[in-house]
Amino acid sequence: MADRRLVSSGSPFEPLVGFSRAVRAGRHVFVAGTAPIWPDGTVASSVADQARRCFEIVAAALAEAGATLHDVVRTRVFLVDATDFDAVAAVHGELFGEIRPANTTLVVAALLDPRWRLEVEVDAVVSPGE
Repeated sequence: MADRRLVSSGSPFEPLVGFSRAVRAGRHVFVAGTAPIWPDGTVASSVADQARRCFEIVAAALAEAGATLHDVVRTRVFLVDATDFDAVAAVHGELFGEIRPANTTLVVAALLDPRWRLEVEVDAVVSPGE
């Protein structure tokens, strides 16, 4: 596909697993599951801070693909603890309250790193001409 662009975040998992942080195909941008890791490998203890970090990484990937949070049409949030929903929902609402993408929030048994309390995926559709 000629109009397919791969976006890397520099994660060591990308070449190991064989995935991209995001892929832009035409006007569509798909951002892979994004964990709340800082460049030095640390993870915040607060689930709200973890959510903010996930969305910072997502926003950077979208920007590299020529999109913004305003282009997001779907979010998926994976939580390991249902009691974290309110804190994560508040962060999601701060970022997407006016945008209002479709959202699915799931509670899962675990994520790859036990420090991660959530992981986030988003899909975006860029306006024509952008």
